[in-house]
Amino acid sequence: MSFIWTHIYKITLLFGMIFIATSISVAQIVFEKDTLTIFSATGKAHKFNIEIASTNEERSQGLMYRKNMAKNAGMLFVYNKPNNVTMWMKNTYIPLDMLFFNSEGKVVYIKENTTPHSTKTIASGQDVIGVLELNAGTTFQLGIKVGDIAQHPLLQR
Repeated sequence: MSFIWTHIYKITLLFGMIFIATSISVAQIVFEKDTLTIFSATGKAHKFNIEIASTNEERSQGLMYRKNMAKNAGMLFVYNKPNNVTMWMKNTYIPLDMLFFNSEGKVVYIKENTTPHSTKTIASGQDVIGVLELNAGTTFQLGIKVGDIAQHPLLQR
């Protein structure tokens, strides 16, 4: 009889460990929040509520594992010095537009409608100080183009 109870105990323990392992989600970082405004060549101002990813840990997590994002929201990835940046969409469920900024806050490259979960790298092609991720289609809908200027203290250095 103790043989049966030993096996029941082991099976129960195993299922408990599996349950705990599957219940643990990725630790969510609490990002700093702010606003960022992009001024288009036509003079229109587009304001976004952003989260800021400024550390390696924050930039590594980014928008991964999120299922949605508010229409006027985004995430700003900032770097200490200008460099050639590469991004990817691994574990990212939301299709995005990525806007790459130089140290004057000028949009120097836009990658529209990125593919969720893709491990293909998206390169800035030149030195940048920041990348803004918005919901896919936002840049087209608002008419944001290369050459437009973003206003945020972390982008003007």
